[in-house]
Amino acid sequence: MAGHFEATPGGGAAVALDEVEISILRSLAVQLLELIGPGDQPADGEDPLAALFAEGPSKPPTDPALARLFPDAYGGPEGAAGAGKPEEGQELRERSAEFRRFTEMDLRTGKRDDALAVVRTLDALSPAQDGGAVLTLTGDECLSWLRSLNDLRLTIGTRLEVSDEDQGEEGSLYRLPDSDPRKPMVMAYLWLGALQESLVETLMP
Repeated sequence: MAGHFEATPGGGAAVALDEVEISILRSLAVQLLELIGPGDQPADGEDPLAALFAEGPSKPPTDPALARLFPDAYGGPEGAAGAGKPEEGQELRERSAEFRRFTEMDLRTGKRDDALAVVRTLDALSPAQDGGAVLTLTGDECLSWLRSLNDLRLTIGTRLEVSDEDQGEEGSLYRLPDSDPRKPMVMAYLWLGALQESLVETLMP
């Protein structure tokens, strides 16, 4: 089971993690929470119901990693630039802005909840003498983990400027020298991908 998810009764999954892996996963999930942000809380005296319908931003985030996590619905600048006519490009930009305004806050809440689920399940572990533990997830927790692992890989991949060509077995990610300062983050990126793939395979019927 070490490093590989196995199915558990009731649609869940379990994996053995050592102390270092637990620490890395928790640290990355906390950093993801910090990147996404705490969310908008109703101010004192503000109607909580009205806050639920508050509009979000209309422009994409300036941080490339956040822009990858919350992309434009209609292709962003590239989609608008590829439109046949200038007015079509303007329409795509307006539609993307409107979609973002009414969805991004909910999307952020969902990603925040998933990352929190990762942190909480890790914090609930009972370490063995060697510091490792078996992480056992329910079906719902598996889905939160899948989404959060994907968000982590998107974020790290954006920071590393990873392309499709980099990721194959012959890609440059697998050939970085130990002296390359990106090596630790690349190893984390590849490990998260393997963990995600293992969980997907476990949950497949």
